[in-house]
Amino acid sequence: MKDRIPLIAGNWKMFKTSNEALDAAAQLAKLVSDIDTVDIMIAPPFTSLTVVSEVIRDTRIALGAQDMYWEKEGAFTGEISAPMLISAGCQYVIIGHSERRQYFGETDETVNKKIMAATASGLIPILCVGETETQRDEKKTFSVLDKQIEKGLEKLTLDEHQSLIIAYEPVWAIGSGKTATPDQVQEVHAFLRDLIEKRFGNMLAKATRILYGGSVKPDNVTELMALPDVDGALVGGASLKADSFSKIIHF
Repeated sequence: MKDRIPLIAGNWKMFKTSNEALDAAAQLAKLVSDIDTVDIMIAPPFTSLTVVSEVIRDTRIALGAQDMYWEKEGAFTGEISAPMLISAGCQYVIIGHSERRQYFGETDETVNKKIMAATASGLIPILCVGETETQRDEKKTFSVLDKQIEKGLEKLTLDEHQSLIIAYEPVWAIGSGKTATPDQVQEVHAFLRDLIEKRFGNMLAKATRILYGGSVKPDNVTELMALPDVDGALVGGASLKADSFSKIIHF
């Protein structure tokens, strides 16, 4: 039986104006007011963080950001620092999402800088890893994940790792409607937990939460959450509507 508290996290990506985000967060807060055994996080766009923070205050829902920069301040036009996120009410930050890697030049090295900066500031980082369809077809899944974990967590100490969350998102399943089979998901999650054990020891490996992301929906979340090494979900499209996201949270 799993001792880890599940985390269901919603990544709203580039959707919702501030008013739309406010409405969706308020609706969600009402729908999940009965939840006390699952951690919940939503990551609206930067422009909506402060207003959403106000509406979810004193609820079970925590606030997350979709990205951050590794410097605390400076001449970095367009970037957002960890202290800025904290001042907006954030507790979590998503780092290394495949869309950041694919479209915006994110590398394992920049992911590592962000992970280090997040942990130093007290934010809880959600490190995203995952392979493309080509990499899976070429049987490179485990070598890709091994490199993403090794480089992404380079120089991270045992203490700094305590709050880290890992999200496995097969790139080929994100927004595609495809979902990895339960056997595929469990195989990868067990592999990731083994990597953490080799690097940080058995106790931390057992405590680390590993989320699955990739077309998670109300009709497949129960099966996914029953897997021994799945500790939650990082949800994209299905988190945009309070009703569907609430159903996932009530898995």
